Parts: sequence; structure tokens; C-alpha cells
Amino acid sequence: MINLEIPKKFVPLVGQAHQVAEEVFRPISRKYDQEEHAYPKELDMLAALIDGMNEGSGSGAGAAGVRREKSDGDGVRNGSNMSTVLGIIELCWGDVGLLLSMPRQGLGNSAIASVANDEQLERFRGKWAAMAITEPEAGSDSAAIRTTAVYDEATGEYVLNGEKIYVTSGERADLVVVWATLDRSVGRAAIKSFVVERSNPGLKLDRLEHKLGIRASDTAAFILDDCRVPRENLLGSPEIDTSRGFGGVMQTFDNTRPLVAGMAVGLTRACLELTERLLREAGVEVDYDRPASTQSAAAAEYLAMEADFEAARLLTLEAAWMADNSKPNSLQASMAKAKAGRTCVDVALRCVRLCGSLGFGQELLLEKWARDAKILDLFEGTQQIQLLIIARQLLGKTSAELK
Repeated sequence: MINLEIPKKFVPLVGQAHQVAEEVFRPISRKYDQEEHAYPKELDMLAALIDGMNEGSGSGAGAAGVRREKSDGDGVRNGSNMSTVLGIIELCWGDVGLLLSMPRQGLGNSAIASVANDEQLERFRGKWAAMAITEPEAGSDSAAIRTTAVYDEATGEYVLNGEKIYVTSGERADLVVVWATLDRSVGRAAIKSFVVERSNPGLKLDRLEHKLGIRASDTAAFILDDCRVPRENLLGSPEIDTSRGFGGVMQTFDNTRPLVAGMAVGLTRACLELTERLLREAGVEVDYDRPASTQSAAAAEYLAMEADFEAARLLTLEAAWMADNSKPNSLQASMAKAKAGRTCVDVALRCVRLCGSLGFGQELLLEKWARDAKILDLFEGTQQIQLLIIARQLLGKTSAELK
């Protein structure tokens, strides 16, 4: 069964990640929120340090470390998924946008780690990979993707055409993992992912988005115009297996949704810790030994928010632990993402309200955290989509039966 304490071997990693969040991320957080689209150069040295740590330990504090583990002898382990989530929680206590700006720690790296073969893993090692799924006509419904991939037998290349929007780190990354369909008439089973070099002339930057939050992270829109990709850059099998359906590319989400949940958990904790300090300074004490109904309204609300936070945290750790132990975690990944995303938005806004003018002003980071929180309930599948996935799995319904 899952142990609720941080595994001893990951305690140093958690401490290092928290130190980075406190000493690197927090001091520059407001600066890059105000200087949208400016690249945080302070992260280059940090990224080099993390690369060295990854080489030495085989795990890291970013998305690049995530891969479904093979179980060892006793079938119980804490591996790269758990270490990555724990690191992300600490780093997002510092700043979500800056974590998403970390070189070689993009969600595309997680996609490659999830489904790439050994040759591809070696070839793309050390590269920064963004992930391009969303399209103007296909947001939450990934199966509605219209970007096409046609195989050119004469050259041994796939030719991609279409449009991608909301690509996190798309402009800065070395690679973009593009989802495209081999045959739209077949439906979900024909969706495949392709690794595209950012320098590919067929991958054209259309614009950078101006956003509510995570402004330190660039968010790009691309046009794919006869974008030629070597067949060796297809992730997974080129065969269209209708019996397997969408499972191949969707496995990526089973690994990345706990990461986004971890981001939300870290940001939620930041909001709660600051609010608790401000309440204490205002003379409002939270007493954990007394029922909430016997305390002030502010203390009671804080206790309710903290309970939601603990539920989200434990769901997130469970989903990561299951991935490390080769257990199917699609249900738990969606539950963690849904709970953590909703809790993050709810807690951030309630903390702003509890803190009054200090919460609403720019003197503190709380108002920024409230803006950053919303994306964590949106990307990697919106709240509504997660609830739909959960309902399908609990009720044993297909996507055609429950829409």
C-alpha cells in the first residue's frame, strides 16, 4: 500500500527543489510576469545543473524524467514518476510559469519518454520538447484532430499539414511533438505523434499568445505547411490498430496529468502558507485541535481549504506511485488532475478574498498565483473532460456511449 511519507531517497531532491523555488524562482517571479515573452536567462545555469543531477541519479525534478517503470522483484517501488511529481510540487510552490520555461523539461519530453523506443530516446536525449495537440477545431476533444500526416513512400517521410495552438514553450523548444491523423475516416485509432525539429521550415510560427497567467512561459501557435518529418520520428507504431483505439498516444496523458496535478498542488500550498501567515499576523489563529464550527469564520474556511488540498495531494501521489509500479492509472490520473486543478483555482481565489487588499494588490504574489491557477484546471484536459473520463471508467462506458 502507498506510504504517505516522502520516500527517504527523495528527501534530498525535495529539499533541493524547494531551495531552487525559494532562491531562484520566487525572486524573479514578478519580473517575468510583467515582462511577458522575455526569456528567463537565469534558468540556463539552473537547467545545466539539473541536467547534471539527472545524469548522476537517473531522475529529475522536471517532466523529462517521467517514464512508465518496469516493476522490480517485489512489485513495489518509488521511481521517476514519484520523484518528478515531488520535485514539481516544490518548484511550483515557487512559480508555475518559470517551471514551464525550464529548458529540456517540457511536456513534449514526457511524451517522448512515455512512448519512444530506445533509439529515439537516445537520439532526442538532451533536447527540449514542446507538445502540440490543441487545434482551433479540436480543443478538449483530442480525437477531433484535423492535422494530417501523409506518408510519402518516395522519400520515406511523413508530410504534415494543419494548425496547432496553445503550444507551451513552442517558440523556445528544440523539438515539437505534433499530434496528427494518418486517416481521418478511421477516427481515434489513426492519431499518431511525430517529433518535429523546431527548425523545420514547414513548421511556421504564427504568433505568441498574451495570457492571463504563467506569463513567464511562452505559448505559441503554429502552421504546418507541407512539413516533412522522417518516418523515424514517428512515436510508436505506424500501423492503425482499430482494436487498440486511442490508447497509444493517450498513454502520454496517464503520465503527464499527475505532473499537472503536482503543479496545482504546489501552487495551492503556496497560497495556503501565505494566507495562514497573514491570518496569524492579523490575530486569526487556526487551531487544529478544535472543531471548525467552534472557530472564527476565517479559520473554518482555511481548514476546509486545507482538507481539499490534502485530498488533491494524496490523489496525485497515488497516480504517480501507480505509474512507478506498472499499474493502470488512467482513472487515478484523471481524478488527480480534476481534483487538484479545481482545488487550486478555488483555494487561490478564496485566499485572495480572505487576505483582502493584500491579496488583491501586487505587493504580494497572491494575486499572480490566482491568475496562474486557472491554466492548471485547463491544460492536459479541462475539468469537464476529466469528469467525463472518470465517469466513463467508473460506469464502464465508451466515449460513444457517454458524451
